[in-house]
Amino acid sequence: MKLFGHALIAVTLMAAALMSCPRPGEAETLAAPTGRVLLVVTGAISTTNAGETAAFDRDQLEALAPQVLETSTPWTEGVQHFDGFPLAVLLDRVGAKGKTLRAVALNDYAVTMPISDLIQAGAFVAIRQNGEAMKIRERGPLWIIFPYDRDPRLTGDDFLNWSIWQLKSLEIQ
Repeated sequence: MKLFGHALIAVTLMAAALMSCPRPGEAETLAAPTGRVLLVVTGAISTTNAGETAAFDRDQLEALAPQVLETSTPWTEGVQHFDGFPLAVLLDRVGAKGKTLRAVALNDYAVTMPISDLIQAGAFVAIRQNGEAMKIRERGPLWIIFPYDRDPRLTGDDFLNWSIWQLKSLEIQ
């Protein structure tokens, strides 16, 4: 009888877990930002919080999957310490379904990149540099970077052009 009780509890817990998962075709939800929006993601995404877009404030971005990337860059001196998250985590969080990503900076500089190349190269969204929130005049508030020291290919023209700073929006295409 004791074994039956444990099995019943396990089945009940499993059923509760399955009921809380989104059903096919049912969009997952994303909390609305409570602070100033730093990044807006649009296009072919399934998870939104502002109409058909996903808007993120600093707290939401810092909570995504905090990681550290230490690398030198062509625009800074010496090895830098970047806090942020892999771009792949953000794309997964918004349910990105496209093949390309169009990134736009505050000055309207824009570049379109193949998502598969970004993921394979370890694209990283930096939100802090050497422990400090990045200011606009210092390539902030967000900067797409790569682990440049890991692979010389990442210092080629494509990856340098894809290293967009003052990032404000992403459109999944």
